[in-house]
Amino acid sequence: MRRLFAASALALLLAAGAANAQPVDAASVDAAVRRVMPEVTAWRRDFHQHPELGFAETRSAAVIAEHLRSLGLEVRTGVGKTGVVGILRGAQPGRVVALRADMDALPVQEATGLDFASTATGTYMGNTVPVAHACGHDMHMAMLMGAAEVLAGMKDRIAGTVVFVFQPAEEGAPPGEPKGGAALMIAEGALNDPKPEAIFGLHVVPGRPGSVFYRPEGFMAASDRVDISLKGKQTHGAWPWRGVDVIAVAGQVIETVNTLTARTVDPTTTPTVFTIATINAGVRYNIIPDSATLSGTLRTFDTAQRDALVARAETAIDHVAAAYGATAEFGVKQNAALVFNDPGLSTWLAPVLAEAAGEGNVNPATPPTTVAEDFSYFQQVIPGVFYHLGASPDGVDPAASSPNHSPEFSPNEKVLPLGVKTHVLTALRFLDRS
Repeated sequence: MRRLFAASALALLLAAGAANAQPVDAASVDAAVRRVMPEVTAWRRDFHQHPELGFAETRSAAVIAEHLRSLGLEVRTGVGKTGVVGILRGAQPGRVVALRADMDALPVQEATGLDFASTATGTYMGNTVPVAHACGHDMHMAMLMGAAEVLAGMKDRIAGTVVFVFQPAEEGAPPGEPKGGAALMIAEGALNDPKPEAIFGLHVVPGRPGSVFYRPEGFMAASDRVDISLKGKQTHGAWPWRGVDVIAVAGQVIETVNTLTARTVDPTTTPTVFTIATINAGVRYNIIPDSATLSGTLRTFDTAQRDALVARAETAIDHVAAAYGATAEFGVKQNAALVFNDPGLSTWLAPVLAEAAGEGNVNPATPPTTVAEDFSYFQQVIPGVFYHLGASPDGVDPAASSPNHSPEFSPNEKVLPLGVKTHVLTALRFLDRS
């Protein structure tokens, strides 16, 4: 009886705390966001000049952790190697919500011409490579740091807890690593103590500056890495019949993959992309080598369809190799699962994003996209929504602006305040939910 009374008292206390908390109005959020913008812009440019590859984001993590500690947050570092988790507990108890940003850069030679362009290098697959924030994660870190500062300044008006997740290695597990950043952070307890009820994230992409777009259910494709190893018999280029020509086999394998995708998948049901992107074989122009390796990516929105296509591809490639007297090994490794936006949260989020971006600037039913995101793994643990911010340069047609991962990708800094605001309002309005 005493335990029952204590539980009832706690429930009443939680309800009273939530009821006494006064919702923060949009004007207060606007003013707070404006105040932090000089810092947010400076952070973005600093991160852009000092990019780091997946699981090597030590400097970025240190900058983030120092800032979160300065705000009085509880901070855990080294979660998933270089990940950072910050916990902001409001003045009153209530719900728990998570906001996420990714931290890693890419092995890309930047060609933006920015005054703060990267000249950094890193190590990738044993080689020294140029490194650049060619995907926009520098923007994401800066926006979430700004949101943390805004929300910390409103702590006395918040009933509930906000968990800030700064994730490494979103671009996939580096060679030799079994898990990417999201999966590893989850395994190491990033979503425990406290456990969020929901998680939200964003990504800058080509699009009209100031626009926000997403869709319920399948939004971004599941991504698989495909590796094909062919074995033949080396011979002189002038005597191909004395060997087994893996170059010819490789050509037929590519044709087979393209044909399978175009002729065995109904394009009206779900988007599917199967691309062979690399071929490595041979050392001399007049020697047919004994081996060749191919790699590529498979993007899908339906698990059963994906599994069926993988099975057909493996069988067909084995048959192609056997027809030439060669052998084939076929391997598939998932880089990211399907980004599945919770339908109920997606509906709830639309007016919140409109509050941040303005009426007419939010599309909650945009077509799916075949790019991938490992935010999807967080969504497998708790409900979540991932959305995109249009960030094309001023006066540039979004259809013609440089895409993510290109050397020229340069998101528009004018969207930084919107990203901070969407984070802040999403957290506040979620914690306000009855």
